[in-house]
Amino acid sequence: MHVITSVAEMQQIAETARQQGRSVGCVPTMGSLHNGHGSLIAASAERHALTVTSVFVNPTQFGPHEDYDAYPRDLDGDIATIRAHGGTHVFAPSVAEMYPEGFTTSIRVGGVTEVLEGARRPGHFDGVATVVCKLLEAMRPTEAFFGQKDYQQTLVVKRMVRDLFLPVKITVMPTVREDDGLAMSSRNVYLSADQRNKATTIYRALLAAQDLLSETEDTISRQAIEHAMTLVISHVPEFEIDYAVAVDADTLQEQEAYATGDRVALLIAAKLGTTRLIDNLVVTV
Repeated sequence: MHVITSVAEMQQIAETARQQGRSVGCVPTMGSLHNGHGSLIAASAERHALTVTSVFVNPTQFGPHEDYDAYPRDLDGDIATIRAHGGTHVFAPSVAEMYPEGFTTSIRVGGVTEVLEGARRPGHFDGVATVVCKLLEAMRPTEAFFGQKDYQQTLVVKRMVRDLFLPVKITVMPTVREDDGLAMSSRNVYLSADQRNKATTIYRALLAAQDLLSETEDTISRQAIEHAMTLVISHVPEFEIDYAVAVDADTLQEQEAYATGDRVALLIAAKLGTTRLIDNLVVTV
């Protein structure tokens, strides 16, 4: 497994591969990899001669009171996971490599960043857009793979790539779940055994709203959908709901009602103990 820490070396490897007619796929990650990441790596490996997985905990997307210092890190374990799923290269730069002294540039994507996670975590998506752009410039892939679990992030990345004419295809793969429905996440390691059992409530809430939408023959109010999710989560009093919303799947804007054929994103963020969990389903009415 080739582990690369230099942007210049990474660019050279990618450019050489492309000049030789070999395509490059990439999976940008913050490490602490699980089988959800593994599915993205495997999907890339099926399509591309080179699959580069970046492992970089990006400081600019964490707020001042968030878990940057505590975020789980295990490069050796990550390399084993990448190898097991068919990855060929690991790009693991340092913070100094990605943000050299004097770095002052950032990217801000409008619209889809102004609600939900963006409203609650100021500057978060500026950090995401900036680092993803830099990682894409370093890895120079033909195609980049992201998971749907971070749904709002996928919209931000797609918009940035489109607006800046970046020559890469963005592919979003379905959320990978545990057998009981819990979305795989690096932050799940923070959960106690009891919290881990209760965390599945979020997925059950999403399924309740999905069932409600599948039964709709004409229109349904946003309030009714959101009430269905909130009702399920409220059965576990330890949850602190940040949001449980039904929004337009393309713009993340709220509508008063949804009609047959509308694509609706069901999005939940809730805190269980000290762990903030997010999950989503995208449903066509």
